[in-house]
Amino acid sequence: MNVALRPLSNIRPFTPPAGDPGFGVYVHWPFCAAKCPYCDFNSHVRHQPVDQARYVAAFRRELATQAARSRGERVTSIFLGGGTPSLMEPATVAAILDEIAALWTVAEGAEITLEANPSSVEAERFRGYRAAGVNRVSLGVQALNDADLRRLGRLHDTNQALGAIRLAREIFPRLSFDLIYARPGQDVAAWEREIGEAIDLAADHLSLYQLTIEEGTPFHALHRAGKLIVPDGELSADLYEATQAITRAHGLPAYEISNHAAPGAESRHNLTYWRYGLYAGVGPGAHARLLGEGGARHAVANERHPETWLQMVEDWDAGFTEDTPLEPHEQADELMLMGLRLVEGIDLKRWRSLAGRDLDPEVEADLTGHGMIERLGPDRIRATPAGMLVLDAVVADLA
Repeated sequence: MNVALRPLSNIRPFTPPAGDPGFGVYVHWPFCAAKCPYCDFNSHVRHQPVDQARYVAAFRRELATQAARSRGERVTSIFLGGGTPSLMEPATVAAILDEIAALWTVAEGAEITLEANPSSVEAERFRGYRAAGVNRVSLGVQALNDADLRRLGRLHDTNQALGAIRLAREIFPRLSFDLIYARPGQDVAAWEREIGEAIDLAADHLSLYQLTIEEGTPFHALHRAGKLIVPDGELSADLYEATQAITRAHGLPAYEISNHAAPGAESRHNLTYWRYGLYAGVGPGAHARLLGEGGARHAVANERHPETWLQMVEDWDAGFTEDTPLEPHEQADELMLMGLRLVEGIDLKRWRSLAGRDLDPEVEADLTGHGMIERLGPDRIRATPAGMLVLDAVVADLA
């Protein structure tokens, strides 16, 4: 695929000091033009225009509530996710970012990402997002051929995807885009060709996700009825291994199970999650990790239904449906679950301080002997490439 693309700026995101996961703010825009058949995210289709001014007012109120629980934090990343945030007007994005800057100190060079679908990309809107402060865009491309895009229920075609990539590279300092693999009928050779095309288009970051059949989605019903056949476990493993080899050979090695970047171009915001940092989360269905009374870490979750969340915030300044203090051992489990997704692994000193114990030596020896985990010095452990394929089982054994 020959597409003339100018190089992106070599601007790198703000990076906190070693050992500091940073503090992020996540904003969830829950609306989509259509619901994809594989998607179990909190996304909703509305056939009448959304009152964006009313939602901005609600975001402001909930941001203020969460800022009061994170005083003194410096925001190192902001992520506008969804749903389809590129359905927001630039003025809506600007108002949200301005409110975050008014409530917290935002680090100079903080990463500010907006998710966008190629079908909703317009040059004027993209320039408006950039003027509002967005410096990184994440495009939901998902496939680079029209047949698979239709099968995945996407509203764009390949030409629209290429146009969105071109436009994003012209306007934003940083770009990432997503592809889904292990799609019906896909073999290793076809995927290798597609990755090659993606690397030609990519700047310095790719998110490459294996298709999973999520309960409650149309794909789940089709799969259960035998009408949707996806690659089996062995082929899925082959596709994963091809992904790792090709991206590594082209300077975009994996730094997390599904995310690949040139060194220094990793998603600052997602690293905050995976390094088990604190973060605010506002909007319908958003999650947060915030401190409560006495300094305990709390798991916070919001009402998922947009209009119900909106009314809750208007009545009570927050849409929480969960605000639960986490015991130290629960935090240790979350640290393990998130951190072992990363190629860098986890700091065992931090894990021990929460778990109140060391790893079970017999379990560690067994997993090491089977090539699932490895030590990186006395106080760091990570999953091997083989362990990444069965990470849920590895985490369950260790935790």
